[in-house]
Amino acid sequence: MAGNWDSISEQGDESHHFDKLHIEPIYDAFICPLTKQVMRNPVTLENGQTFEREAIEKWFRECRESGKRPVCPLTLRELKSTELNPSIALRNTIEEWNARNEAAQIDMARKSLSLASPENDVTQALGFVQHLCQKNPSDKHVIRNAGLIPMIVDVLKSSSRRVRRKALETLRSVVEDDSDNKEIMAEGDTVRTVVKFLSHEQSEEREEAVSLLYELSKSEKLCEKIGSVNGAVLILVGMASSNSEDVLTVEKADFTLDNLAQCENNVRQMAECGRLQPLLTLLLEGSPETKLSMASFLGELVPNNEVKLFVARTVGFSLINLMKSSAIESREASLKALNQISSDEASSKVLIEAGILPPLVKDLFTVGAKQLPMRLKEVSATILSNIVNSGHDFDYIPVGPDHQTLVSEEIIHNLLHLISNTGPTIGSKLLQVLVGLTNSSSTVISVVSAIKSSGAINSTVQFIEAPQSDLRLASIKLLQNLSPHMDQELADCLRAPLSGLIRVITENVGMVTEEQAAAVGLLADLPERDSGLTRQMLDEGVFEMFVSRIVKIRQGGARGGRFMTPYLEGLVKVLSRITFALTDEGARAICHSHNLASLFVELLQANGLDNVQTASAMALENLSQESKNLTKLPEHPSPGVCAPFFPCLSKPQIVTGLCKIHRGKCSLRETFCLLEGNAVDKLVALLDHNNDKVVEASLAAISTLLDDGVDINEGVQLLIDTEGIKPILDLLLEKRTESLIRRAVWAVERLLRNEEIAYEVSGDPTVVTALVDAFQNGDYRSRQIAERALQHVDRIPRFSGIFPI
Repeated sequence: MAGNWDSISEQGDESHHFDKLHIEPIYDAFICPLTKQVMRNPVTLENGQTFEREAIEKWFRECRESGKRPVCPLTLRELKSTELNPSIALRNTIEEWNARNEAAQIDMARKSLSLASPENDVTQALGFVQHLCQKNPSDKHVIRNAGLIPMIVDVLKSSSRRVRRKALETLRSVVEDDSDNKEIMAEGDTVRTVVKFLSHEQSEEREEAVSLLYELSKSEKLCEKIGSVNGAVLILVGMASSNSEDVLTVEKADFTLDNLAQCENNVRQMAECGRLQPLLTLLLEGSPETKLSMASFLGELVPNNEVKLFVARTVGFSLINLMKSSAIESREASLKALNQISSDEASSKVLIEAGILPPLVKDLFTVGAKQLPMRLKEVSATILSNIVNSGHDFDYIPVGPDHQTLVSEEIIHNLLHLISNTGPTIGSKLLQVLVGLTNSSSTVISVVSAIKSSGAINSTVQFIEAPQSDLRLASIKLLQNLSPHMDQELADCLRAPLSGLIRVITENVGMVTEEQAAAVGLLADLPERDSGLTRQMLDEGVFEMFVSRIVKIRQGGARGGRFMTPYLEGLVKVLSRITFALTDEGARAICHSHNLASLFVELLQANGLDNVQTASAMALENLSQESKNLTKLPEHPSPGVCAPFFPCLSKPQIVTGLCKIHRGKCSLRETFCLLEGNAVDKLVALLDHNNDKVVEASLAAISTLLDDGVDINEGVQLLIDTEGIKPILDLLLEKRTESLIRRAVWAVERLLRNEEIAYEVSGDPTVVTALVDAFQNGDYRSRQIAERALQHVDRIPRFSGIFPI
């Protein structure tokens, strides 16, 4: 039995009135002379002196260790014997005395454990209970039988932080290693009350609460009880992963969660909170029923990419094996779980290495009695789409019994067959598989070849008009990837569904969609010189609609989003194709009426939109080429009858306001003149662009001012005025791309027809060396032009017969 209240006075500042609770005084005979404490196991020496057994044994041990004969610690006289005789009568008397006093103390504790009691009385009573538990753990039944546990729980509602903390600490002592006391804690709302302390601002209360929950969680019954409290698992997971909590608190929260993992429902809650390891452990080590349950639940989670990778590495192989099961429930659970983790690139790689592709493809292609239900084939198609669109190369990974790969002709044909003979959901996912395969330069050619051999291009194009947006989007994205490799075939196939494609592009929605951006991108990639397609677009008013859209976007009248840039790029590129059909009166009329040249000049300044700038410069090149055909040359009156007799009357009249380049009346709107449109300086500025396509398109547009049929000298002078000479010469020196070098050589040869520029360049060895290199290593046409340029700087005699001039 435990001692009296005097023995706990050192534990805190508890009220002194508990010192008076002894119904009898403490007799001197009860006190050990060595420990000065009430004895529990008194023994008597040969001289009649009584001590606490443990204390006198220690005394004798110290005597022996110091080499002395044993003596009585009171008389210091040598003892003939160290035999210890139990003082049974004294011990029974002390126990009876303790029982009477303990009963009085427990009764006083009952009276003090109340919200109405003074704070010191409550803490004194709690300290007594705690001391009783610690002094003799076997006496915890006394506390239980006295009904103190519910009373301690009740004082958790105290307004005093000190009392609440002490109550939590005391409850931990009460339940430690005592299953019966834990059973009482499981009753009512006690656990819910303790859990609430996890959210308290006071860290001491949180620490005590989590320590108490750790003790309670050692009981399987209480594990379920704790997990059933709304938010308990979530808070504990947060504490276990916190960087701001005390290290001991974090550790206790972690241990508590480990205990709570005895209950599958808690494991599910932890998984929802991001603590997946318990679930994965059960999936790996549990019974078949448990594995199935955990896999099913994993399929309902939506983890982030980091977690997806962790799951793939931990249980990916197991899930794939479960997917091969003959039981449809196991296959369904594994497929749904794999679907959740397969969309991340890194986790997809892990699944590929674990061997997911062969059974996945087999599930999709198997027909007959062993085939998957269509709802699960849909999941399989989604997983395959996720994996293929993760960006890996699939031209070497075997997926079939004869070492076929995903891009083998047989596999592609089977995919195309499934697309045409299944529902729109599976069809859209399998189209996305083909999109992923055609995104890669290493596999696109194989897919194109298989599609051509199957003759499936027409059926794929038909999906553009499907009512399901996912199916439309997937087909458009696939056709966009195919267009560089079969553009004319696509152009021919798209004539019928062109109206549907235009409706998608011009549909009024709150924000530009991925489908709209993909649709206009597909249209932009079709051959721009296909006059039949351009004529169809003219007839359907496509260009007028696109002009309106571009202007609205430029004026900020359309909502953006991540698809706005590719959408605008596609619109501009499609609009630029009208400049390839300027022989068509309808095309020219639209260019005039909508002042397209001015719009393209404006779009040259769309910084950050390289494709817009490239398409605009190309359009301006085409328009500027047409300027010399549209410029109205001045009409000079014929000389009168007197002209032979009066020569002064035959002098031509001077016409003012003529374009220096085209020698006639020009304007940007009517004749597309770059000079009149102040476009030259903007094109010259783009020659410093870091995108070769922008630079080449800009140089091509500038070169129209140096072309045959215009005043080249005036064109050169214009470039001098706009500081365009040096950027063109620099392009020759930089040697960026072959096509850009060819254009630069052509432009430099035209510039060198100006004697002053030729003189300056002749003294620049770097430019001359670049021309010599083009002369020696360029293609046939470049070598011809480079030779003429070298003649302008007197590096090759003009009578050279290597090439005809």
